[in-house]
Amino acid sequence: MSSTSMSVDNPGGASSGASSSKMEAEYIEDVAAYIARFPKGTEEALQTMQSTYQQYKLLESRLTQSRQRLMMKVPDVERTLACVKKLVQRKDEGSDTHVDFELTDGIFAKAKVSAENAQKVFLWLGANVALEYTAEEAVELLTKNLETAKLNLDTNRKDALFVKDCITTTEVSMARVYNYDVQQRKQKAMETKE
Repeated sequence: MSSTSMSVDNPGGASSGASSSKMEAEYIEDVAAYIARFPKGTEEALQTMQSTYQQYKLLESRLTQSRQRLMMKVPDVERTLACVKKLVQRKDEGSDTHVDFELTDGIFAKAKVSAENAQKVFLWLGANVALEYTAEEAVELLTKNLETAKLNLDTNRKDALFVKDCITTTEVSMARVYNYDVQQRKQKAMETKE
């Protein structure tokens, strides 16, 4: 049987933290030989391919959700990093910083941060947790988080393209198996008429 295969390791990308797994999409060139691998014939082959196809679609959905989260995270980290850098700059200049900060949705308050009080910042980690960092540590951490988020986004895009190719390959292979089965049935019907 002649076929070409593609595989992916860690289909969730660095962003998902998923364990490494191997997913293959097989283009079937010799349909008869492929179907011969299944004891129940075409029906079993199509069921197997449909199961694989559903796995790819689920993976594509997870990658899309992950990409959406990352696309929201990157600008948020960039804004936070810019704020902390501005605070460090003002601290180094010895000047006060005037800010408007959001208390809740659409409600803001004005604040003045003196240069002496700009030594430490609290970063929101999520899950109702915030940690105190020195301004310099915060810049370092946010820079690292931004680089990681961008890398994860890039990995996610590559994985999504790969999965899209696997979906297309699986769809084509399923169509070839189905069409082969239709041809075989027509041929058998013609032979029984003769």
